[in-house]
Amino acid sequence: MDRLFVFDTTLRDGEQVPGCQLNTVEKIQVAKALESLGVDIIEAGFPISSPGDFKSVVEISKAVTWPTICALTRGVQKDIDVAAEALQYAKKKRIHTGIGTSDFHIKYKFNSNQEEILNRAVAAVKYAKKYVEDVEFYCEDAGRTDNVYLARVVEAVIKAGATVVNIPDTTGYCLPWEFGDKIKFLMENVNGVHNAILSTHCHNDLGMATANTISGVMNGARQVEVTMNGIGERAGNTSLEEIAMILKCHKSLNIETQINTQKIYSTSRLVSSLMNMPVQANKAVVGRNAFAHSSGIHQDGVLKNRESYEIMDPTDVGIDKNSIVLTARSGRAALKHRLNVLGVEVENGKLDEIYEAFLKLADRKKDINDDDVLMLAGKERIEKQRIKIDYLQVTSGVGVKAVASIGLLIANEKFEAAASGNGPVDAAINALRQIIKRNMSLQEFTIQAISKGSDDVGKVHMQVEYEGIVYYGFGANTDIVAASVEAYVNAINQFVK
Repeated sequence: MDRLFVFDTTLRDGEQVPGCQLNTVEKIQVAKALESLGVDIIEAGFPISSPGDFKSVVEISKAVTWPTICALTRGVQKDIDVAAEALQYAKKKRIHTGIGTSDFHIKYKFNSNQEEILNRAVAAVKYAKKYVEDVEFYCEDAGRTDNVYLARVVEAVIKAGATVVNIPDTTGYCLPWEFGDKIKFLMENVNGVHNAILSTHCHNDLGMATANTISGVMNGARQVEVTMNGIGERAGNTSLEEIAMILKCHKSLNIETQINTQKIYSTSRLVSSLMNMPVQANKAVVGRNAFAHSSGIHQDGVLKNRESYEIMDPTDVGIDKNSIVLTARSGRAALKHRLNVLGVEVENGKLDEIYEAFLKLADRKKDINDDDVLMLAGKERIEKQRIKIDYLQVTSGVGVKAVASIGLLIANEKFEAAASGNGPVDAAINALRQIIKRNMSLQEFTIQAISKGSDDVGKVHMQVEYEGIVYYGFGANTDIVAASVEAYVNAINQFVK
């Protein structure tokens, strides 16, 4: 079977989603999960963009063993210098450099011409080659680049030493057959094309990222650039889990990856939890309803023979129907086992803290699910905040004006306030604003239930604007009012120092 290389950019393109930024420790946790999943290349960041990104590339390079660690740059010498420095500890390293090649980029972004852009592309590859043998070049907006000119650029950068050439559909514009034809054209018209690997990098603006990626693979691309859960800028990127399972289900394509598909579910949940990015219920492969059947006809068919309506076995993606159910009677060993299954490694001291929080939650919920466990594992991030909720009391009901009293600890000093509002959440936030006297406005407020019970943990995502900048907050609690206040406080902690 042909080998397809999986290039994961969850920690670079995926992290560009507003509100999804991770700290270095969290990035290492994701990188280790991706290594266990079996990805070939991890794009760890854009080192010149910030000290945080630089540090993350350094630390991820130290933390993982066999995947290639890739750092993104523009086709600029200073970018490449910084990327090379960040990659100094990587066992296998790659510099990913490039430039826009479409007329939109050449004329309006660079105010340049095709010849100058081609020369800059070659120069960037040659410069990166001084630092590393493995150089990937991206032709930004290749999806809208004329194929003849694109072939010239690809041929030139391969001749200059590029080992991989990335053909991104940066704007998600292409139709599947157009993108496939583009890859086919390059395979047939670029001298030396077999001296490098062609890669796909498709965005999902029109909902065709996965289809375009598969079309590219069927026409000769042998690297796919993907993210867990399809996260990424705007409408997102091609989903890793979708590509892996398409190739697993369609063996006739005769293409295989090194992905351990049984690790997909746990990696999906880990990324969702750390990035506070919900997975939509009907998301292919990893959504809550991906293996749910409500139609009576479907249920009858599945009971008689699973393959009547399921082309995938849930266990193939790591959903264990016989997994241990966690309740208030579960011990530390069961909790630790579930954390390990979900890719979270904890020391004994940390386990004790999580277990205590687990028991409190289990007293309020009948069963604890995976999202609950991941939420508990990340609770210490909230505990380290400068502003914390000491208490919250709300009175509301039909025909009763909602009133809230709140106590906050700010740098361990206690503040209290009370206020009324148009409902319990509004009252609680009004009380909070009396203490945090800043001109801030709530831009977006989203509630998501983890499962379907009345005792469920609700997740709240908020966008709070302060001095023209939007900050993102997250809260999770069985009390949706408390979760809302937690999210608001989480956002405030990002701008109140």
